[in-house]
Order: sequence, then C-alpha cells, then structure tokens
Amino acid sequence: MQNKLDSLFCIPLFVPERHKQRLSQKKNRLREFFFAVLRNKRFRMEIYMSRILYWECSSGISGDMAVASLLDAGADEKVLREVIAGIPAKGFEIEIGRVKKAGLDCCDFTVKLDKEHENHDHDMEYLHGHVHGEAHTHSADGHMHNHDGHIDGDGGHMHNHDAHNHGAGTHHHEHRNLRDVTDIINSTDMTPGAREIALKIFNIVAEAEAKAHGTDIEHVHFHEVGAIDSIVDIVAAAVCLDNLGIDRVCVTGLCEGYGTVRCQHGVLPIPVPAVAAILEKYNIALKPIEVEGEFVTPTGAAIVAAVRTTDRLPSKFTIKKTGIGAGKRTYERPSILRAMIIEEEQPGSADNKYSDVIYKLESNIDDCTGEVLGYVMERLFEAGARDVSYTPVYMKKNRPGWLLTVICSEKDIDRLESIIFFETTTIGIRRQKIERSVLERTITEVNTSLGNARVKICTNGEAIRYYPEYDSVSGIARETGRPFAEVYELVKSSAEGTAGDIN
Repeated sequence: MQNKLDSLFCIPLFVPERHKQRLSQKKNRLREFFFAVLRNKRFRMEIYMSRILYWECSSGISGDMAVASLLDAGADEKVLREVIAGIPAKGFEIEIGRVKKAGLDCCDFTVKLDKEHENHDHDMEYLHGHVHGEAHTHSADGHMHNHDGHIDGDGGHMHNHDAHNHGAGTHHHEHRNLRDVTDIINSTDMTPGAREIALKIFNIVAEAEAKAHGTDIEHVHFHEVGAIDSIVDIVAAAVCLDNLGIDRVCVTGLCEGYGTVRCQHGVLPIPVPAVAAILEKYNIALKPIEVEGEFVTPTGAAIVAAVRTTDRLPSKFTIKKTGIGAGKRTYERPSILRAMIIEEEQPGSADNKYSDVIYKLESNIDDCTGEVLGYVMERLFEAGARDVSYTPVYMKKNRPGWLLTVICSEKDIDRLESIIFFETTTIGIRRQKIERSVLERTITEVNTSLGNARVKICTNGEAIRYYPEYDSVSGIARETGRPFAEVYELVKSSAEGTAGDIN
C-alpha cells in the first residue's frame, strides 16, 4: 500500500533542477495531507478490509458452475456477453437463466452449440462406464457429460457444456493444441487481467494433459477442454473473476465422488488423470464423498489452481454477497457451487490500534556456519519475510545452536519454508499463527537542512511518535560525514516541527 501511494508523488526526471526543490516541498505537503486523510477512521476501515471470494465446493466444481456462481455473486452479465461475442469462433451461443436445485434458486450458465458442433449427452449409466446396449435418448440442447459440465435433469433441464464426443464418426469434435487456444484468447477483446487468468487456466490444463499422456504441453491436443464450449467457459470464468475485483480466493478443498466415467479416452477412474495431476501439482485437498460420479472436472480444477490464494478461511468475516451456480448432473447430492464474497474486517479502533494476524516460523539449527545463516537471512527478507532473527540456544546433548525465527504473512509461508529447507540443514520447521495488536503507522518524507528523509509516524491514542527510517538516516550520515545519532535527532526534530502540517 505504502509503495503504491509513494509512486503517486514521484518527481519526474525531466524537471529542471531549479524547480525540483519547490516541487519536492509541494509533493511532501500533498503526501502528508493524503496520509492524514487515510488516518480518518472511516477511510481506515476501508483500508483494512480484504475482498475475498470463497468457493464452497461441496459438490465439486466445473467450468459452467464456476461461471454461474460468479454471475450470481454480482459479476456484470453485460460485460461478459460483450467479451463472449468477440470470441473469434463460430457455432455457439450462451444462455444465462435461473433453475431450481433442491428447491434453491440458482443461476444457470449454458453454452449452446449449433448442429454442426453439437455433442449429445449420454445417460448416467453410460457416464459411469457401465455396459449398455440400447439406444440413448438425447436432449434437444445436447450436453456432453464428462470433463467440464454437470448434467442435471431438475425440472427437465438439460444443457450443452464442454462437449465430449463418444460416438464413432457421428459427432463433430474439434481438437486444438495450446497454441490454437492461446491464439483464440489473445484475439478476444478483454481486460489484461481477464486474459492473464484465462491463459493461466489453459496452461494448467495443458500441463495436466501432458503429464497424463506422457508428452509435453506443445504437443498436447485438447479433446473435451479444446471444444469451443469449454473455451467459452474458461474465458467466461476469467472475465467474471476479473470483473468482481477479488483480492483473494479461498478454496478449502474439492469434494469428489468415486467410480468411473466414460470420456474420449474410454472409461477412466474418478478423479480422472488430468484432475489428479492438477490436484497433485497445486497441492489442492480432495475430500472424498460417498456418492458415485464425477464432481470435479479438469476445467473446474484448473480454475481453482489458477486463482486460489489460500485454503484457510479468515477467523472472522462478513458475507457481502452469495451466488449459487447450477451444475447439470443429477446425483444424490445437489449439483451446486456456492460463491460467497466475504470481507475480513480489521478496522482501526478508538486508540488507533487494529488487529492483525501473522505467522511465526521457527527452527533449531546447530550445524550451519555463520556465513550460511547470514545468507539465509538475506534470502528470507528478499522473499517477503517481515522479520528474521537468530537467538543463541543450547540444544540436546548440550550443543550450542541457533533458533531461527521468521515472522511472515500467510501467503509467504510456503516460499519462506522452501528457502529454509533448501539453504539450511534443518529437517523441521515449527509454524504458529499469532494474533497481534498493531499501532497505526504511516511513512512520510520530511525536509531537513541536510536533505530529505523518510520518517515512520505511529499514532497511539492522542500521542504521536516519530521514527526516522534507518536507510534515510544512514544515507545522509555517509553523504555529510555527520554522526548517525546527530542526523537521527535532526530528522526526528524536523518531523516533530512539521507535525501540524502532517497531521
């Protein structure tokens, strides 16, 4: 936040030297006013709220379910339709409507294909790989079953989605490679954020398919997820996610059934190989349920892998919006995906404190050199650690050693632990979640007789404290040849002297 705000007040390099001092003074006054506004409690509440998407995947997830849930949670339908209309492909149209699932009102998103591209759905017995020798009745809309759509007969509702070709020569089925799909996405008019998400999803699918078939991603030919309806699903999901302005995505796990399912490659076990590969690589928890059938599709798993930032819900949050997306399969468990837009609030209190949650990583090390530990500290700070320290300790068998302590945010845990395991000899890391109270603070820049310096300002009730930043003080001390302590006091006095303007 601070770095983003500071960038607003940069002095352009082309400004003549004679004008820089005047612009610097104006810049400082503007920044100081801006931060003073932010210290207002009403604005402060907005700062410490994070907008989170929580996908409750108790009935798995597929592409159409994801899109429907996001639309129901507030994504702009008009924006979505405009993007979909610009996809450089033919033979499809989308339908957005309402259906009932277990008595619940749900949003339904469908990609309907024309006769040339139509793929017909088979009955549930066929889906699960059982023998059948009779002709099958297909819905007029046609809905391919398997990897990226859920079939649902609620209210006589059957939809086409993420086509699968099962018949020999009777169904039209397009095979595309990653470059073909990338070209389609890059040729579609959408925001850079939406395009980035869509490309990431397809790359994840390509990696999974490559692993399943023992080839590389450039030679993978998409079957089900290469069909135009699957491409539309992924682009639609990316557009909706981008449109909602989500900060974080929480998925605690994916519920999946058991048995087998019939697809392009024959009868496959559930979860299908592509889904298993995605869950394995991206460390996504699978929650088995006692229901026969496929609940998690490759497209659904890839969407989660592409955008999930955490598998842990905040300890306290408020629900701002709820959306329910309908699937298209009929199982004992209703085929629905619930999307909740939640906010984790950490507003400033009357005494200018707010709540915060951090994590502490600890490890005892007795056989690393000082050079190694110094290097590890540098790497940990570069990787986002908030603080790193070493404490001398006596370990088992009276061995002198070091207690490595790292303070960090939840999102940085995996990266920091990887560094510790890679660079040190430790074989275990303790992890602890810690709540803390934090004084409100801002960083500003003040003018001194020796130059500009950055100062941290902390507010504790009516008291305001000023802490000159070390890098600024040390830089001025080196440039001027003055003692560090003298420069520190000068910067602090300058900050206190301009307190009226700053506050």
